[in-house]
Amino acid sequence: MLMITRMIIVTVPKEKAAEAERIWKTHCAPVMIQQPGCLSEQFLRSRDNPGEMISLQTWQDQKSIDQYRSGPGHQEILKHTRGLLGVSKVDVKNYEVVG
Repeated sequence: MLMITRMIIVTVPKEKAAEAERIWKTHCAPVMIQQPGCLSEQFLRSRDNPGEMISLQTWQDQKSIDQYRSGPGHQEILKHTRGLLGVSKVDVKNYEVVG
């Protein structure tokens, strides 16, 4: 069974960057790290593009991600980020940890 690194790349207008960071740190990250199978979560802010951020997560397996996405934790995060969805671009990428 391979661990999975998941990158959620979010780009918001630079005037919304502080709000997006605050929402993630205070509401989303605490929910994410409590999800069964979520081994780690880091929030990265681009030094080159002030509106680009990445939630970098390591998951035990795909089953854990699927359970999170269909459960109340994912709904809780969506509730907090809904206000930014109209002004942000979100790209989710999943990678197997092979070394």
